[in-house]
Amino acid sequence: MAGKVALLLWAQTLGLAGAQTTQLLVEPPWRPAVPWDRVTLTCQGLGTTGATTWYRDGQRWWLEGPDHFTVTESGSYECDRPGSGLSPPVMGPLCPIGPLVLQVPARPLMEGDTVKLRCQCRWDLLVTEVRFYRGNKELIKTLPRTELSLSPLHLHHSGRYRCRVWVNSGVSGGWQESALVTVTVHEVLLSGVSVSAQPPGGQVALGDCLVLSCAVAAGTGPLSFTWHRGGSGTLLGTGPNLELRRVGDNDSGQYHCRVSDGDSVAESVPLNVTVLVPVANVTITPGPLSHQVHAGDPVTLRCLVQVGSAPVTFTWLHNGQEVARGPVMELGKISVEHSGTYQCMATNELGQDGHRVFRALSPELALEVTPDSRWVTAVAVNVGRTLLFLFLLLAVIGGCHCWHHWAARTPQDRTPPEEGAVQDPHVMGTEQTGVHACAGFALIEE
Repeated sequence: MAGKVALLLWAQTLGLAGAQTTQLLVEPPWRPAVPWDRVTLTCQGLGTTGATTWYRDGQRWWLEGPDHFTVTESGSYECDRPGSGLSPPVMGPLCPIGPLVLQVPARPLMEGDTVKLRCQCRWDLLVTEVRFYRGNKELIKTLPRTELSLSPLHLHHSGRYRCRVWVNSGVSGGWQESALVTVTVHEVLLSGVSVSAQPPGGQVALGDCLVLSCAVAAGTGPLSFTWHRGGSGTLLGTGPNLELRRVGDNDSGQYHCRVSDGDSVAESVPLNVTVLVPVANVTITPGPLSHQVHAGDPVTLRCLVQVGSAPVTFTWLHNGQEVARGPVMELGKISVEHSGTYQCMATNELGQDGHRVFRALSPELALEVTPDSRWVTAVAVNVGRTLLFLFLLLAVIGGCHCWHHWAARTPQDRTPPEEGAVQDPHVMGTEQTGVHACAGFALIEE
């Protein structure tokens, strides 16, 4: 580790009172920084991020620089932002020489906080046991790289801490000990800090305005307020109210306010803010957008929404007319009447009292229903039978007509010729043929 420089970074953020609002944030948020960490300083305050002025050891070091950078040299760092002034200094002395360091959170430690101490050792060391001490008193024996919990913090937790590890690494094996680190627990004189939201509940539609308010039940002024989201410590604003004029979909999260009276700091319970997103990217399954099925097949259509906050309602359209509601539409065994275009319309109502309604339509699904081959065969058979029946019916009608025509002839016409009379063979054959033909039709009729 010879020749390597590490930094001890300690952000003095306890003094939040007064007009000064610019802050320097340390990432990772631990002190001291281990030599193998990449430490980033971020300047939080009002004004343009590209107009940040940086100071090192009291001298102007970077004019109109970025709002963050990775620290490579030791020193005392400050930043200045137009409109919010100069930040408290962040100190960067050399890290203690050695492969082991005890780290504490790089923020003010308040009574009641949840805090852990980390015993960090170089990555190439084989550690079998870790011990923590306050002063000369041993607190706990743990497994390698285990953290020491001091939660919840009390005033008696203040003191000087160190850790020891047993290293199995050849010639460098044995006990290694970290440098002492001071833990200071600050008394909380403020109480009853709470956050409220408008709209109530912290649910707000995308693009709407959200106002958060910080209230203190007990405390003496003057008080200063800062706003933060999650555990990052990023400064969002100052004052008892925080206004987000047009919330974006990345503004969801837990927000809390921190109040200082100059001597102590109190923090509210986080308020969960949920940004409600309009429905979008509505699709229908099954695909593709042109779908061909056979008559009699069972068909089920489903509507899917890729983006959108609940609750979401679904409406189905067939050729532009509403036919059903719900995310699933069962068509059952379909017929050719089901052919046409289908669309799903998704709707959600956002904002307080649902005053904003959003709708999104899916692409059209063209459903073409073709007759079943079994149905075509059945139709052909039925047509053949019908034609045969008509043919037989016409034959019967013709036979009856012929019979009645022959029966209507006079008796003289029907008298057989006298015995010995000569008949024209052509005429006689015709009459007999007609009689037998009519008889044949009569038999068919019977």
